[in-house]
Amino acid sequence: MKKFLISLLDLIYKKRCYFCKKSYENSFMCSNCYNSLNKNSLQAKMIYNNVNIFCAGKYEKTMQKLIRGIKYHKQKELAFYQAKFMSEYYKNLKLTNNYQVIPVPLFSKRQKHRGYNHMELVAEEFCKMTGLKLNTKLIKRIKDTKPQYKLNKKERIENLKDAFIVNKSELFPNLDVLIIDDIFTTGSTFESMITELNKNGIHNITCFAAATAN
Repeated sequence: MKKFLISLLDLIYKKRCYFCKKSYENSFMCSNCYNSLNKNSLQAKMIYNNVNIFCAGKYEKTMQKLIRGIKYHKQKELAFYQAKFMSEYYKNLKLTNNYQVIPVPLFSKRQKHRGYNHMELVAEEFCKMTGLKLNTKLIKRIKDTKPQYKLNKKERIENLKDAFIVNKSELFPNLDVLIIDDIFTTGSTFESMITELNKNGIHNITCFAAATAN
């Protein structure tokens, strides 16, 4: 009887793929949908102040739904799949640096409203997969910036001016910095964080986004 009830509950609550809605793999993202994510070549998308900025994939179709699901629709379980995609790309880069992972921070008011920082969730999973250390205290966002997607390049730079502050005492010694974000468009967020870190004497930096919008 107990086994029957467990089997019945498994059937009723079987996980469905968030993307195709099928349940045959009993997962939040089936292998077909995961494999449909388009990967980028193993080259820096941009270089800023001698910092390489890499982007794992393209912000289209399934990737767009994946990122938006975590970010706006409280689909926290999808953070695992974004981290998996990023970690596979990262491992293929074969970087020799030993990093501390810095997820792009949210302004405190926005994080409180949302209930979590989506990139912290991704960073936690990413660190489990890569063995890198998570650092969420080194840099904070102190300005409630406007949504970047509404702005052009010039407006984005102005919007992010003085948006971040670095607490150098929270820097893990003997580890370089790997900043991770979800979407790369013009690179303004990374540029602002790199500039602030450089002001504090921190120069061994790499940036890494899950997807590029262009």
